[in-house]
Amino acid sequence: MFKERVKSLLDKALEEHPSLFLIDFTVGGDNNIRVILDGDTGVNLQDCMDISRAIEHNLDREKEDFSLEVTSAGATSPLLLPRQYHKNIGRKIKVRTEAEELEGTLTQASENSITLEWKAREPKPVGKGKVTVQKKQEIAYSDIQQAKVILKF
Repeated sequence: MFKERVKSLLDKALEEHPSLFLIDFTVGGDNNIRVILDGDTGVNLQDCMDISRAIEHNLDREKEDFSLEVTSAGATSPLLLPRQYHKNIGRKIKVRTEAEELEGTLTQASENSITLEWKAREPKPVGKGKVTVQKKQEIAYSDIQQAKVILKF
């Protein structure tokens, strides 16, 4: 009952902030509410505060004892939803599938798959030495075990 009420409040708050989307939502045994958000243009502190207030101000602490944590998906968090891939088009990502691990620039994200592009050094077809070639691979979301954005400092 409590979890459904909190989820309803969360959904309503997210409707008011269409650029934000839910990554994870849990209510633990001691009514520990945890909400992880991401956004099409990122998530700032004000976004977290707005969602937190929308939930907290509509729950009665006299009736229910709870704790509430609203956070953004971290910079090193894995990409889980197609919407996260869309917002990271043009960035370098590392993708692990059952068969291989690839690093490349995310160039496309459709409903069912992503496209990675990268440069690789391969032996020349004729003669000695190597040549740089442009590689491109489409990967279905169902084949991705883990994908993370590669951060540059």
